[in-house]
Formats: sequence, structure tokens, C-alpha cells
Amino acid sequence: MDDSDFLAKRFEQHRRRLKAVALRMLGSHAEAEDAVQEAWLRVDRAGADDVANLGGWLTTIVGRVCLDMLRARRSRPEQPADDLPEPSDGPTPEAEAVMADSVGLALFVVLDALEPAERLAFVLHDMFAVPFDDIAPIVGRSSTATRQLASRARRRVRRSGQPEPDLVAQREVVDAFLRAAREGDFEGLLNVLDPDVVLRADQRAVDLAARARKAGAPALTAESRGADVVAEAFQNGAKLARPALVGDSIGAAYAPRGKAHSVFVVTVHDGRITEIEVIGDRDHIAELDPLVLD
Repeated sequence: MDDSDFLAKRFEQHRRRLKAVALRMLGSHAEAEDAVQEAWLRVDRAGADDVANLGGWLTTIVGRVCLDMLRARRSRPEQPADDLPEPSDGPTPEAEAVMADSVGLALFVVLDALEPAERLAFVLHDMFAVPFDDIAPIVGRSSTATRQLASRARRRVRRSGQPEPDLVAQREVVDAFLRAAREGDFEGLLNVLDPDVVLRADQRAVDLAARARKAGAPALTAESRGADVVAEAFQNGAKLARPALVGDSIGAAYAPRGKAHSVFVVTVHDGRITEIEVIGDRDHIAELDPLVLD
């Protein structure tokens, strides 16, 4: 068996998973087959002698191919995907994989409304646990910006089939959070934080907060989990942050003289905060274009 045959055999061991990735990305059996075949052609040309994690490498290649296909599809809106998986399609391996992960037609409809880069970040990270550091080169953004793409997609998926988000209710939660943080009210923070809340911050936000601790900035690290840990990070912190409209949700921003230096992207579910992402990167803040509220 020569090297090409050996690589082909290894590729076949991953084919079903790669087809599942492509199907979730594209929503079309035919296009998923094409994407996997194109991935194989690229792999066969490049070889894989120096690849330590073949499965992860193949997944990112398929992701890149799918992203190209989604972008091409967006440039031809008159040719939408018309091969969404239906329950009556029969027990194909792709359909079985989708059903196994509880991904139905409704989710494909929601995914189809996402921008290509959002869709790729969400699918690869949330459904296949691909690290953001590996996804970032595919979409041509930083790891932090890629994380935010997935976060935006995640919020839209959570909202699918539900009424528009209640901005008034979100504002009440964010106000309560900021008030408790400023006053050092640990119990008040716990009341508005989900027990499994996740706090993330990009490197610039971490550095800015470290330099401004005496001025009342929160104690940030790249990632913290759990209500107790997050409450401790914000106790007596975020004193200069103000509620802000960030995208289509209520978050917060530190914006002296009207210019945002850091932005808190806040996810609220069932009256509690489930995720906080603190953004300090200037380009990312410009993309978010936060509006500080009175």
C-alpha cells in the first residue's frame, strides 16, 4: 500500500463525520458530498505526513470548503439551497447523524439566516468542539472575534421560534448586575448570575482591567466559570460601566467621553445572566458599535 492509498484509507475513517459537518454547514446532501470530495482532493494534493491531529485538520479543511461554498451561495441569492434534510429522506448516514444530535429542519432554517462566518463558527465550535484558535484562520479573524461570531449565532439560535428578545427585561437584569457590582453586593450579584455563568475577556480587556483595578475595574481573566467566581470578579468592580445596546441585546460599556474603551456582551436567559464577554479590542468594538444608554 503506497502513501496515497494509506491516506485515502485514513480519510475514509473520517468521512462520515466530515459529511455530518458539511451537512450542518450547507443543509444540502449533494453540496455536502461535493464539499467532502473537494476536501479529499486538497488533502491528497497536500499530503498529511506532518499532521498530528488528522481528524481536526480534516474538519478545518471541510469547514474552509463549506465557507467558500456558503459565500458563493450568498453571491447567487437566486440559487438557494433546496436540499434541506426532511424526516422522510430515509435513514441516510447524514440524516442519522443529524437526528442523533437533535438537529432538525428548524435549526437548518435558522442557520441559513446566519452570515457564513457566523454559521461556520457556531457549527464547528458548538457542534464539533473545534477550538476557536483553529476556526479563526478559516474566517480570517482573531480568536476573540471568532468567539463573538459563535456567540451571536448562538443567541440567534436560542431565540429561534420565540418572540423578539424583551429588551426591557434584559435592561432590568443588566441594571441590577451593574448596581450590585458597584455596591459590592455579592448576594445581589449571585441573584442575577446563572449558577453556570461563563465570563470571558479578550487580552486587551484583561490588560486594561488590570491597570484600572484601583479605579474600579473588574478582576478579569481570559475565562472564568461559575456564579461565585464571576461574582467575586465583579464585586466592587465595573464602577464606570453603563448599560448599552450592543447589537440587538442589552449589554454594558465603559465609554468615557462617549468613546467605548471596553464592551460587555451579556447573554440573559430566564432572567439571569448566562454569559458575559468583555471586549477590549478596538476593531472588535468598532464592529459591535455599542450605543451607551442613559
